[in-house]
Amino acid sequence: MDKSKRKVVIAGNWKMNMTPSEAKAAVAETAALTDSMTGCDVVLCVPFVDIAAAVEAAKGTNVKIGAQNVHFEAKGAFTGEISASMLLECGVEYVIIGHSERRQYFGETDETVNLRTKAALAAGLKVILCLGEIKEERLAGITDEVVAMQTKLDLAGISADDMKNVIIAYEPVWAIGTGLTATPDQADETCGVIRATLAKLYGADLADATVIQYGGSMNDGNAAELLSKVNVDGGLIGGASLVPAKFAKIVEAAQA
Repeated sequence: MDKSKRKVVIAGNWKMNMTPSEAKAAVAETAALTDSMTGCDVVLCVPFVDIAAAVEAAKGTNVKIGAQNVHFEAKGAFTGEISASMLLECGVEYVIIGHSERRQYFGETDETVNLRTKAALAAGLKVILCLGEIKEERLAGITDEVVAMQTKLDLAGISADDMKNVIIAYEPVWAIGTGLTATPDQADETCGVIRATLAKLYGADLADATVIQYGGSMNDGNAAELLSKVNVDGGLIGGASLVPAKFAKIVEAAQA
């Protein structure tokens, strides 16, 4: 296992926060604080209405802009949805797919996550694919089986070549927005299970090269220890990404 083969990616998920004017200011401040930190990739995934302002504010900086969801059809009668080509033309480079809140509140399934992933990759977007167990599954001792099955289902039909544009974010559902965090060892162990599953699907070399983030209440206080683990290649950051100074500290922790 050679962690040096993988570049750390620190991505912020703003969820349903920030107006366009607020987004412009926050992206600019984040860029100013992190542009000299070149040891990792920095991504901010913003609400749809903020994309134009965020892309403009990020021009000429190291910050990349992502969206938080994408539909699997190219166009059609899907009120409220956004296609991959729409995102691409708006300047989006990344998209989050399968976040636990999308699964919990909006009926996302492994099948629809897989369809959205295929559509995003076909359009040329980079995917941050989220998966993780609920509290009852962790307590029942079936975390490994759950995340391995999600990995297989969510990536069904995804080619090894397409995997170059896939980041996997392990986010234990019980740690999202709760303030609870998997211990560094728990995060490393479960990210390792995902990596072992990738090795079975695609081979050891691809598994070794795939970026696997931790996404469960990582913040400026615990980031350094989590990022020190061999299987943790970055973070998908929620609340802390809304405060540029806190987010910058996480990026700073990823420089070692």
